[in-house]
Order: sequence, then C-alpha cells, then structure tokens
Amino acid sequence: MYRKQVRRRRAVLVGLIVVSLVLLSTQFSEAESGPLHTVQRGVAAVLSPVGEVTERALKPVRDLVDWFDETFDARGENDQLRDEVAKLRSQVTELQGAAGDNQQFEKLLELDRELPLDGYEPVTARVIGRSPTVWFSTVTIDHGSSSEIERNDAVVNEDGLVGRISDVTAGTAKVELITDPDNAVSAEVLPDGPQGIVSPQAGDPEDLTLDFIDREEPIEENQSLATAGWSNGGISSAYPPGIPIGRVSHADAGAEGDFQRIDVSPFADLRQLEYLQVLTGGPERPGVPG
Repeated sequence: MYRKQVRRRRAVLVGLIVVSLVLLSTQFSEAESGPLHTVQRGVAAVLSPVGEVTERALKPVRDLVDWFDETFDARGENDQLRDEVAKLRSQVTELQGAAGDNQQFEKLLELDRELPLDGYEPVTARVIGRSPTVWFSTVTIDHGSSSEIERNDAVVNEDGLVGRISDVTAGTAKVELITDPDNAVSAEVLPDGPQGIVSPQAGDPEDLTLDFIDREEPIEENQSLATAGWSNGGISSAYPPGIPIGRVSHADAGAEGDFQRIDVSPFADLRQLEYLQVLTGGPERPGVPG
C-alpha cells in the first residue's frame, strides 16, 4: 500500500514537471495574443490591486522600522562624534599648553643671553604653590637644594626679576617676591640714571615704588629699571646686576621732602607665574648669606 502511494506521488510530480515544461515552451513560442499570455495578464490584473493594497498597508510599518533604525544609527553616530570632538578638544588644549610653555622657555633663553650671568647656573623650575594672601608675596617651586639652589639666590622669569629664594628643602624652595613687604631691591634707572631702592607700594601689591631719588634728578615716565648689583667689599646687593625690574609709570618731583615719588610697574606679572629660573652659583657676594 505504501509503495503504491509513493509511486503515485512520483508519477504526479513527473507529470507536473512535464506540464510545466510544456507550458513554458508554449508561452515562449506563442504570440502575445495567445491564450497563455491572455491568462497571465488576467491573473496579474486581478492580483495587482491586492499587491498595491498590501504595499500601502505595510508602508507605515516599514517607515516606522526604518525610523527606529535611522534614529539608533544617528544616536550612535552622535555619540561617536561627541567622543571624537572631546578627544580633539583635549589634543588642542595640550598643544596650546605646550606652545605656551615653549614660548616661555624661549623667552627665558633670550633673557639668559641678555643678562650678564657669568658664573651663574640657571635652574628652571615650575611654580607648585602660592601664598593665600592678597599680597601674592611668596610662591613655592619644585626644585630645591638637590638642584644646588640656596637661600638668597635671585629668581627671574621671561620678563624680568621675580624675587629671591627665602627657604629651601631638598626638593622645593620658597620664593619671596619683590612685592613682599619685607623685600627691597637696589635698582638703577636706565640708561645712566640714579640708584634707589624698589619696594612694594602700601596697599597695592601690583605696583612698586622707587625710593631715595633726589628731587633734582630728571626722571621720566617709561624709563626702565634694572638691579644695581652693587658691592662695597663688605656688603653687597642681594641681586646680581642688570636684571630688568620694571618701568617708571609716574614720577612726581614736586612731592614733599627731599625725594621724588616714583611709581614703578614691574615687568613680570607676579599673579601669573608658572615657570621660573633660579640663578644659582655666581660670584661670591659679601654680606649675603647663602
């Protein structure tokens, strides 16, 4: 019984294949107006509206699926773009910081070439701490006695005099700025002017005063000041000679007393210190403890 059913199915399958081949051959060989083409066109005409209706019915579903796909793709792309922008911003910041550091180093090298620093060994250090007071009177740097830094060594930046070392440890040092009330600098007015003492102005930590200049001395605005660096054999200035200090911002020869009132703007911005140079070694300075 089972074998008969199998034989019948095979016979039916062979018959269908033969009929299909005959129909295909007939369709290819008959004219466009033949019965087979007519039947094909009729079936297509009947099923075409059904296909269009189905297409229209399914279009909102396909659009919704496409919208979700595009939305998730766009969100992924936005996240990737944000990550790339953050990385680029970080790289730009690093490059700008490196460029700023390079400019400071180049200016420090230029100052080294301009200053009369025979016998001195400049040590470049970075500021790692600042005094919390409004006077900005001290900063701490990341080099100390292990780098041959000693008390009273002069400290400069790319613009000029900053101060001197007041305390030292093996790996750090404290710099007493020229705006510290306890600091005073012997200075001369350039090119061939008189010498006096530069000290902070009372109540204004950003400006300096040049004291002990006779009222008869001709002092003009914008004249530059530099360290005098004097020595009489027993006592010496705390700073080497020729380091730029600042520029005369105001001179009043009509002030009361025997001396002029002279205001000085420092060259160095003492509120924005980052890299400094300590002038270590140098000639012996009598009276200045190391």
